[in-house]
Amino acid sequence: MFRRHNITARIFERQIRTPPPGTSVHRARRFYENIVPGTTIYEVECPDHSFRKFTEDGKYLISFSRNHQDLIVYRPTWLSFSCKQEDCDNQDLPLKAKKFESFFTQLYSVPLASANELICKDFFLYTETNQFGLFATSTAQIYDAPATGGAIQGVPSIEKITFHLLRLEDGVVLDERVFCNDYINLAHSMGVFLFDDLLAIVSLRYQRIHILQIRDSGSLVDLRAIGEFCREDDELFLNSSAQAISSVDKRAPQHMPINNAVNGPHLEQSAQENPFLSGIKQRLLSFIVRGIQNEEKDETMRIQSLKKKFYFHFQDYVDLIIWKVQFLDRHHLLIKFGSVDGAVSRNADNHPAFFAVYNMESTEIVAFYQMTSDELYLLFEQFCDHFHVPSKSSPYMNFISSHSNNIHALEQLRSSKSKATSFPLFIKKVLVSLPFNCQSQSPSPYFDQSLFRFDEKLISAADRHRQSTDHPIKFILRRPPHTLKFKIKPGPEAGITDCRTKRISSFLFHPILPLALSVQQTLFLQPAVVNIHFRR
Repeated sequence: MFRRHNITARIFERQIRTPPPGTSVHRARRFYENIVPGTTIYEVECPDHSFRKFTEDGKYLISFSRNHQDLIVYRPTWLSFSCKQEDCDNQDLPLKAKKFESFFTQLYSVPLASANELICKDFFLYTETNQFGLFATSTAQIYDAPATGGAIQGVPSIEKITFHLLRLEDGVVLDERVFCNDYINLAHSMGVFLFDDLLAIVSLRYQRIHILQIRDSGSLVDLRAIGEFCREDDELFLNSSAQAISSVDKRAPQHMPINNAVNGPHLEQSAQENPFLSGIKQRLLSFIVRGIQNEEKDETMRIQSLKKKFYFHFQDYVDLIIWKVQFLDRHHLLIKFGSVDGAVSRNADNHPAFFAVYNMESTEIVAFYQMTSDELYLLFEQFCDHFHVPSKSSPYMNFISSHSNNIHALEQLRSSKSKATSFPLFIKKVLVSLPFNCQSQSPSPYFDQSLFRFDEKLISAADRHRQSTDHPIKFILRRPPHTLKFKIKPGPEAGITDCRTKRISSFLFHPILPLALSVQQTLFLQPAVVNIHFRR
């Protein structure tokens, strides 16, 4: 039976038809095929700010001042004006429509950075309830900082990193957490992951995973630190053992030789020269050894396998450091290990890496995979949504398209796999994004691949800058009649005549409303070109 897809027919059908069980949300989302941001206002008059993103509930637009000192938060409103003509749809918009204030109302401006600190413009996380926002400020990096106090050689240092927990309703800073002479990767929130009320912060310089809890009162509470020690009493146990050994050596006869490697008052000095492996590194090595031993039943083959797979690569395993971390649930972490060079490199794709699943309660490694693991790839292909944090308060957040919940995304993945010349290289290319950056995808329904088709090279739900183009980005209906519904064009309406200037674009889509911002900027400190796309 032929069905009309205009909005009037769909409203009438919603009144007389009951959707099949479990499809009511999908049926409701089809209204977005008719309600699209098809009108564009080019070069909107707006403050010279760095716009970051909308919150999950769509109530706040986060932006930062150009000097990276102040946080400015806006409330999205809607353009309203009166028209005395009969055909208002074809009338030109009033002059005030070209002003940013016609679509957004400033709620507050808060100075976050102090002294020589700057706001990290790529870092912002919000809690599940959208009540609190987490922001970061830091001083400049010191690239040739000496490795002292257990720091990793070759990792830069930042004199001061401050995390600010702010109440989004009124901009009050409720708590702060400061890390001194440390290095945390703040770009695109790579070094921080938020799961429900749990916060994981990765210290690359000291190889610690700090687990904090965000309380309802708006305070940050330390729960544990994973790295050098895994259990809360590990440090106490080691210190007690060292004191016991030291007291025994003091009572020993003076003529007896002392083994400085393990005994005597030189224990601390010896430990600094040849320190113990960290607790999590010992857990990792133990898991690898047990896995190799369980592969072979014959004792001779087991020894040969250990020599080939473990002892030959022992130093490579010892040199691994933690790159990134994400929560899989409240008890398990997915940890990415790699070399020091890969951790500080702008492009870590060419560096070997490994993945480990760590249980925080039992302090055990429960799984370990190489970068080209077939097993991990199959898990990622079938259960990709499990690598994203599910939303309890906003159901539409769970409709972000992936190849485990969308047949069209799965077809794209399988098409890329069939075209790949090397399957291990294809797996490496797919798994390089793990662990995912926290809150890195837009929940806008216009990125739902079951509704619209678009060029993912130019625009996607992923939160990152893209090379700008003068051609408009087309959004085409996925279902018949496959018509063009709307276009998104960043930059000036007439385009840019100077083709030598490199331009990048970012897109901020409202999670619910047919509203989007396209921001085009150059590498030079010129004001950005902001366009507003909305449904008139």
